[in-house]
Amino acid sequence: MTHVPHDLRDRLTAHGQGHVLAGWDALPPASRIALVEQLAGLDLAELDALYRRRAEPHAVLPPRDRIAPIPLDPPTASSREIGEGVLRRGEVAALLVAGGQGSRLGFDKPKGMYPVGPVSGASLFQVHAEKVLALSRRYGKAVPFLVMTSPATHADTEAFFRDQRYFGLAAADVFLFQQGTMPALDLATGRLLLEEPGKLFVSPNGHGGTLTALAETGLLATLKACGVRHVFYFQVDNPLVKVCDPAFVGRHVETRAEVSSKVVVKEQPGEKVGVLAVVDGRCAIVEYSDLPPEMAAEREPDGTLRFRAGSPAIHIFSMPLLERVTARGTGLAYHVARKKVAYFDPAAGAVVEPTTENALKFERFVFDALPMADRWLAVETPRAEEFAPLKNATGPDSPATARRAMIDLHAGWLARAGVPANGHAVEVSPLFALDADELAAKIPVGFAVTGPTLLR
Repeated sequence: MTHVPHDLRDRLTAHGQGHVLAGWDALPPASRIALVEQLAGLDLAELDALYRRRAEPHAVLPPRDRIAPIPLDPPTASSREIGEGVLRRGEVAALLVAGGQGSRLGFDKPKGMYPVGPVSGASLFQVHAEKVLALSRRYGKAVPFLVMTSPATHADTEAFFRDQRYFGLAAADVFLFQQGTMPALDLATGRLLLEEPGKLFVSPNGHGGTLTALAETGLLATLKACGVRHVFYFQVDNPLVKVCDPAFVGRHVETRAEVSSKVVVKEQPGEKVGVLAVVDGRCAIVEYSDLPPEMAAEREPDGTLRFRAGSPAIHIFSMPLLERVTARGTGLAYHVARKKVAYFDPAAGAVVEPTTENALKFERFVFDALPMADRWLAVETPRAEEFAPLKNATGPDSPATARRAMIDLHAGWLARAGVPANGHAVEVSPLFALDADELAAKIPVGFAVTGPTLLR
């Protein structure tokens, strides 16, 4: 490519972004093509509008009398049976959010590759994939496994799944797709920032970008054509998730909810977890940083926290809601965040390392989809059974606490089957049992735990 398309150059000039073409003649042909592709995909009018919103506050809660605790609706006796029927008909897909690196864990690969199995050393990806495989086998119908990556993790994730032979899943039932990206703008001028000559600085467009990427990649249409009616959403860093939990799926269906969310009871007012609440008559998640301390500390007459419905980021979305959420112009809005970003300055011909916030980044949040639902459901799940996030190298929410939670859960299953763990590390592969009842049915007579034990 020897020149910039005239219509693209005119659009850049009209929006004050012509500087990104500086040094065009010195760029190799491959870099020119890549830059044109990056620029052609930008909605410059949208970026202008986002820049004008840079002074808006991140979140503004309405007055207290318009915010109420969300009611919890437990599954009924028929919920599990209904959910099992949904799984047998192949109407549920499992969507794993796995775009993050394991840098906070001191791990330089995608977080999903982190070895979390307390006995097996199984990766987070393996734990989740084997749950999907076990469900598919139990109900006789493949559960489509959607794995959202990011530009930083996609190649490694793709190679890992291929090397591990998709953990026993059929390759045709595993869909790896990348979330979108957004360019960063200079805080002072609104100009696009460059990472290097001929390359825009871009970053992932937030966990809400998981949903929009479903539509942008064509996956949403593919799923709908295959008969999928509900998408189960969860995050890679939580090894305890009951993937496509039949009772949860069934309650979602029997209440005709458009979105359903699991909640764990907050352990203390200041716990750093979003809170499900009813805001202006709609289901919403209030980020912990936006919940005033006095509200976080409110208690019911029995002493429990009033706003105690913590979000472990486990949801089910109906197909019609996903179609509304991902529709261009009426879907998820971008949030504006001020960040410190190193950038290439064409005028100086060098990378600038700022000492203060100098850039605007734009992200979509998945919880902005919840208020778009006309019917919603919140179901409590015991923390010990379904929430052990892996975020920090040490201390709370670390590999040590996640592995301990896995051991405790599986030791509890064994105890119910009459087999004490005797203080040993135990781990139950999803391919052996997905729950305590299945484990009890498979434990051989006379089985005993005498050391670290893996049931597989």
